[in-house]
Amino acid sequence: MQKQNPTVHLLILDPSQNDAESLISLLRNAGKATRAHRVTSEEDLEEALKSGNWDLLLARDLEQEFTADAALAMIKRMDKDIPCLFLTEEESRERTVTVMKAGAQGTVKFEHSDLLVLTVKRELKALEDRRRRRALESHLREAEQRCQLLLESSKDAIAYINDGMHIYANQSYLEFLGYDDIDDLMCVPVLDTLTPESQADYRSFMKSFAENGEDGLALNCTTRRSDDHELNVTMSVSAATYDGEACTQIVLQPEHSDAELEEKLREISSQDLLTGLYNRQYLMKELEQAIAKAGKDNETGALAYIALDNFMSMKSDVGISGADLLLGDLAGLLRQQAGDDLMLARLSDDAFGLLCLPCDEKSMIARCEQIRKAIDEHLFDINGRTVPLTVSIGIASITENSPKTEELLARAHIASSDVRKQEGHSQGNGIGVYNPVDHEALDDSNSIDAILKALDEDRFRLMFQPIINLRGEGEEHYEAFVRMLDKDEKEVSPYDFLPPMGPSDTAIKIDRWVILQSVKQLATHRAKGKDTRMFLNVTAETLQDKTFTPWLSVALKAARLPGDSLVFQIREGDANNHTKHAKELTKALHELHCKVSIAQFGCALDPFLTLKHINADYVKIDGSFTEELQKSDKAKEQMKELVQSLQSAGKLTIIPLVENASVLATLWQAGVNYIQGYYLQAPAAEMNYDFGDH
Repeated sequence: MQKQNPTVHLLILDPSQNDAESLISLLRNAGKATRAHRVTSEEDLEEALKSGNWDLLLARDLEQEFTADAALAMIKRMDKDIPCLFLTEEESRERTVTVMKAGAQGTVKFEHSDLLVLTVKRELKALEDRRRRRALESHLREAEQRCQLLLESSKDAIAYINDGMHIYANQSYLEFLGYDDIDDLMCVPVLDTLTPESQADYRSFMKSFAENGEDGLALNCTTRRSDDHELNVTMSVSAATYDGEACTQIVLQPEHSDAELEEKLREISSQDLLTGLYNRQYLMKELEQAIAKAGKDNETGALAYIALDNFMSMKSDVGISGADLLLGDLAGLLRQQAGDDLMLARLSDDAFGLLCLPCDEKSMIARCEQIRKAIDEHLFDINGRTVPLTVSIGIASITENSPKTEELLARAHIASSDVRKQEGHSQGNGIGVYNPVDHEALDDSNSIDAILKALDEDRFRLMFQPIINLRGEGEEHYEAFVRMLDKDEKEVSPYDFLPPMGPSDTAIKIDRWVILQSVKQLATHRAKGKDTRMFLNVTAETLQDKTFTPWLSVALKAARLPGDSLVFQIREGDANNHTKHAKELTKALHELHCKVSIAQFGCALDPFLTLKHINADYVKIDGSFTEELQKSDKAKEQMKELVQSLQSAGKLTIIPLVENASVLATLWQAGVNYIQGYYLQAPAAEMNYDFGDH
């Protein structure tokens, strides 16, 4: 059981010993058992962070040798989850904004002791919640993994169904019914896996289960496999949840044991065959546990990514078998260097991984330098020929604040790649440490420049997501999205980086780029004989831009596109904030024969007021409605009423964020016209969705 009043481990950065003491007294008098350490230098803080677990840093924002900003920067660099409060001499909004942007929790005037106590309590409560959440996430992940493992390894044929459709089936179930892949079964109703004679029995059986809600009811019936063989089975049902949503679990058992249905033994080896080291899957599993342990026990560890320099050219010199010999030799050398306390694995053709927990960054750097030097000095003899070899090693810390497994591996990989970009290391042969601060997201001060630079350097990409007519009328609709490649080659939305009050012409530039590129691609696509329409989003800035419709008119003529092939989408919030502009734009777009859609509909206090002013052709209901559909019957009724009101007003309705099959029946009954979401297809670079299937 948790202690009622746990001790607060406090770091204080204050040039005055007396002031530091007064802070400790203040917290003790407020009922907080406090143990504190006064930080006196950069080395002192680094040592304290490595050797202890801390709950809070209180830093005096004064002129001193080791400043509050430097202390905060170190905590961020070491990726520690320690809330930081700056204690200032005077109140300054600008200073508070700067400090919070740098990652602190805020500022409090030093003499405002009552406010300081309340702020400290708030931050300690938030920290406790974060730690508890990490521990619970770790337990949940372990429970889910165990549960999934039990399902997958069960010899019983188990499936989960929702509205009569399969949403999950384990391997035994797939083999039982003769399917190779879960995807083949996803769209097959349970009724279709039964013989006609058994279907009526199944209907009345499921009806009585729904009414009684009694688990463990069993039905003897006959299934029809995908190869048309029939099997007599016992089907038992019980209530379950899958992926957080309520569903029904069914278990099939043959009346007579069938050798063909015996579970095949599938052992996934944890070993890399060539080197005898652990393989990537094993390392990733261990890394996942290390991250969870770091979060739960506040431990620190490190992951090293060892990349072989110039491996491809070396491979072409010595041949595939020569490269295999070299890798075997290198694995022996690495094993010798790693000893028993580091976990060593082969990650890919030309990369190895080292995992250590507990361990700190400095000792991992020292071990990796030892390894780098040993490889650099080793003479690899391949078929009588000496082959030189060097490595670039990237190190990423594992802390309570670490991201998920794949991202942590990516951090070590980035640090390894950065070694080759450093001056004097063009050939690699060095060590780099990932510093989270260097790779943080863009902020207001540099985001506009980064967006414009990405536009100039052709680092914008268009993505298309299909919008499907639920009534099956064979129309083709797509919505266009834009992604920007950031400095790490990750896809992000440029709109996310626009400052809230930023210069409006940047949003207009992005809108116009998207529209122009979409119009070009749509014209090419329609030239193949497709009657495709494109949904294009416009920002509040474009709404207010008087030059937009004349520019659009020229673009349409140049592309020889009919106006009705484009649907311009305005967010409900923007339409309400700029009603006059939205009304004028809608009128101008209709004159060009374009269509108009209102997106994120239903969040205003009176959403239908928007439609009184803006004559939209389509209405896309806000995604929060879709998410709530799976949680309650009330949400289903709300959705039906909303859709019916919109259709009475002559609007075509679109439902976004359709993530699974379970909501389709509700949407169909509600009379929804169109659906969109990852269940159908994620945004893709090509307009290649097969609308003929629907």
